[in-house]
This record gives sequence, structure tokens and C-alpha cells, in this order.
Amino acid sequence: MAQGRQLVRLLTPGDVREIAGRLGIRPSKRLGQNFVVQPGTVRRIAALAALRRDEAVLEVGPGFGSLTLALLEAGAARLIAVEIDRALAAQLPRTVAARAPCLAGRVAVLAADALAVGPRDLPAAPAVLVANLPYNVAVPVLLHLLAAFPGLGRGLVMVQAEVADRLCAPPGSKAYGAPSAKLAWFAAARPAGTVPRTVFWPVPNVDSRLVALARHDPPATTARRDQVFAVIDAAFRQRRKTLRAALAGWAGSAAGAERLLRAADIDPGARGESLDVAQFARLAAAGAAETRSISPS
Repeated sequence: MAQGRQLVRLLTPGDVREIAGRLGIRPSKRLGQNFVVQPGTVRRIAALAALRRDEAVLEVGPGFGSLTLALLEAGAARLIAVEIDRALAAQLPRTVAARAPCLAGRVAVLAADALAVGPRDLPAAPAVLVANLPYNVAVPVLLHLLAAFPGLGRGLVMVQAEVADRLCAPPGSKAYGAPSAKLAWFAAARPAGTVPRTVFWPVPNVDSRLVALARHDPPATTARRDQVFAVIDAAFRQRRKTLRAALAGWAGSAAGAERLLRAADIDPGARGESLDVAQFARLAAAGAAETRSISPS
């Protein structure tokens, strides 16, 4: 680590503002841009990521490069940064070259929307995700990346505190919802710390938290992921209703929903918030099996 710190000069709040002023960049609310500008914070995040030798790291929304530099300092062997803001994407290689010249060859920058990137777009298959996800699209981006890159074995993401609560919530809790159940298809999530709003520029009006992810196998099921997610969406669209009522549209009728729920050994009087992802998968499989049985040959 000491050697890495000699090779890398992290950005200070003044550095970030200088670069922004020189490029004429103002943080965009539309893109959910709130940049971490405190060196101590990005060092803490990079340390928590516990990077391993020869892992390719995927960073979404690197912005001015504060976390990018900290990840290089922490030993990232290869870093792929995906940035939707083309002006920031163009500046990032220059910032890395100026502040970590010996490590600049480890960084590849892709100017793209993270919601649209796939394996063919990246120069290497990433093994770990470390990112400050934009508040307005954090959940869709996270679910897309886990689906698109099965080699992402773990991750550390910074999201709005309320979103972190949802991602980490267990079945039966107040915060448990569709994001919780869908993320559980891919990975186990746990809280990994808080990030005060004062370390951001501009200062957001919400707090942030870190969420650690560990990939696991999805539930054993004959249903496809999209079929399972369709059931999850239907169950939480009217979360205060019983599953018999909430799933009537999905199943064709309340009676049909009750039949499928009983086939999946789930109480029709339960609510969606009480089901784990394995139960949703079982229910989706029951629905898929019934559809196949009545489809014309």
C-alpha cells in the first residue's frame, strides 16, 4: 500500500473543482451526479473492496476519478470505468495519466450508459464491481450489470441510504420489496458502512451507504429469471393486498392466483413482503407449468 500511495496522487476537493471549472462542467441532477471529493472516503471504500491480484474491476460513474485513483492505489490490476458523461469520460484518462502515470495503462474508459453495456463492450470480463451508483438509476444499473456479467462475483456499491435499506432488507421487513427480492436472485447483500453527505460535491440532501455484494447461485427452478421477476413485480405492485388479490392480473383471475399459490405451497392470504426469492421462483415455475399444459401442441 505504501508503494501504491507513492505512485498515486488522489484528488482533493480543490482539484475536483479546478477540473470542473476548466472543463465548464456543472454537476447534472438529471444524471444524478454527486461526486465524492474527500480522499479519506475513497481510500476507505477502496480498502473495503479488498481487491485481489489479477482481478478486473468495473467502476460505474467514475466522474472526475476520485475513486478510480483510490482503486489503483489499492492495487487494482485492471480497471474498466464506464462513464455516461462524455466530457468526464474524455478527461478521466488525462487525470489518471497525470496523477498515476505508472498505473495509467491499467485503466480503460468507456463512454457509455451502464444500462446498455454488455460483455462485448468491455476489454475484459470484470470480477468485482466498485461504484458510486447514481441515485436515480442505482437499482436498474445494479440488476442489469449482475445479469449481463455473470463473472461479477462480488461488489461494493454506494447508494442512497433508503436504497441500501431496500437492497439489504430480508423478507418480512418494512423495507423489503421488489429490489430486495430481485437482488437476492443474484447475490447476498449486507450493509458495509455509511457515507456522510458532506464528502460529496455538490452536497446531496440524502445520506449514502455502502452495500457489499456476494454472488450466489439463483434458486433451483424451471422458471426463467424474467418469469420470476414478473411475479415479483406483480406481488409488490399492490403490496398491501394479499397475494390472491395482488396476483390476479398475472394469473388471469383471483381464483387462478389462488390455485397457483397452493400449487407452490404458498398461503394465498400472505402478502408479497413475506416471500423470499425461492418462493417467488417456485410460484413462477407453477405458472409456467400451467401455461405449458394448456398451450396447443
